[in-house]
Amino acid sequence: MTDKNLQLATFAGGCFWCMVKPFDEMPGIEKVVSGYTGGDTENPTYQEVVTNTTGHREAVQITFDPEIFPYEKLLTLYWQQIDPTDPGGQFHDRGESYKTAIYYHNEEQKEMAEASKKILEESGRFSKPIVTDILPAKTFYPAESYHQKYYEKNPDHYNRYYKGSGRKGFIEENWVMEKDEKALRQALNDMQYNVTQENGTEPPFQNEFWNNERDGIYVDIVSGEPLFSSKDQYDAGCGWPSFTKPLHSTRIKEKKDLSHYMVRTEVRSKFGDSHLGHVFNDGPGENVLRYCINSAALRFIPKENLEEEGYGEYKQLFD
Repeated sequence: MTDKNLQLATFAGGCFWCMVKPFDEMPGIEKVVSGYTGGDTENPTYQEVVTNTTGHREAVQITFDPEIFPYEKLLTLYWQQIDPTDPGGQFHDRGESYKTAIYYHNEEQKEMAEASKKILEESGRFSKPIVTDILPAKTFYPAESYHQKYYEKNPDHYNRYYKGSGRKGFIEENWVMEKDEKALRQALNDMQYNVTQENGTEPPFQNEFWNNERDGIYVDIVSGEPLFSSKDQYDAGCGWPSFTKPLHSTRIKEKKDLSHYMVRTEVRSKFGDSHLGHVFNDGPGENVLRYCINSAALRFIPKENLEEEGYGEYKQLFD
């Protein structure tokens, strides 16, 4: 590496098309490359790898700054993209080339990967064994150019594949936060509970963040997952906090909402599964969206508190 602060992480998680976007959106990630690793065939092609005879697996290699986005967070994000109990591939894609693996680049990464896997095993989230391999990194061969950043080059096909392969449904079903209703009722006030758990809507102009002008990020009040930045907030005149985009498109999910005799697109947090609000096509500018979000679904973390609250990777947004 030319910069001593940058490190490599390599993960196999099935089809590499689906393993780029979740990491690409994160702060501190310099580059995500799709490719092949784990085997002994030099300079393999895609057609060779998918025959499952080269020993290679589809993988992504991530160049990251550990001071901004540490390896432990990469591991957490990795687990949330895969079915770690599948010994024969991932979702629609079967065979050796689609099996999951964490390829460690040094002993520290190996120890962290093994500890992370053990935590997942002991969590009870899955009833089946965790079978993801933890292996020493080998030569990584970048895939053909048309595979790189496929989600950007072919978004429609990517979205159909992400859903049709079964990955999207598996993640939304198995990586949702387990909730304790009694604990939530104690932790949230009546409005927060009604909005996040019962799809309620708070009054306009009578909520905490509709006219916030401080710098910081907004996280799901239930799960703590980062959702929006004040840098993307604007006054839409509607009386609710409005944003032109989320911090990470992979951290939210959209659902068709037919309630109140209207056709709308509901926005929910991915892992907390909290109702947040709705997204509309009338943002400030051509082809700009308006995410109209309830303050009651959010917790605001000022930029000066990001480090101590565990969101230090987002400080660079406000430098």
